[in-house]
Amino acid sequence: MSEIKQRPEPVKSPDKLKLLITVVNRVKSEYYADLIQSFGANIQCFVSSKGTAQNEMLDIIGLADDRKSTILSVIREERAQELLDTLAKRFNTIKDGKGIAFTVPMSSVVGVLAYRFLADKRETQRFL
Repeated sequence: MSEIKQRPEPVKSPDKLKLLITVVNRVKSEYYADLIQSFGANIQCFVSSKGTAQNEMLDIIGLADDRKSTILSVIREERAQELLDTLAKRFNTIKDGKGIAFTVPMSSVVGVLAYRFLADKRETQRFL
């Protein structure tokens, strides 16, 4: 009687990650951080920022507050476009919710555990 050989568990390539950079009014930073987190971002870093427009110009267009927050988040590439579309919609519909957002591809992450955390992958898998 011959033994039946089991196929090895398939090796799955890891999902690609992107660094999302979002610049918003400081008073709305928590709102946007919560929104970004709902798309699977497990880590976010806030950096205080200041707009570049001159005070006279801000007064003319009715924007007295130039305090901004830059939110740095890591998201999976597969969710990036949906998140950017959602952010663009919110930037145009929320009062004082203007902002900009863009992504930068990440080429590597050191350590499987760090990758799983950043990619919001809780299950255990084998990666190439």
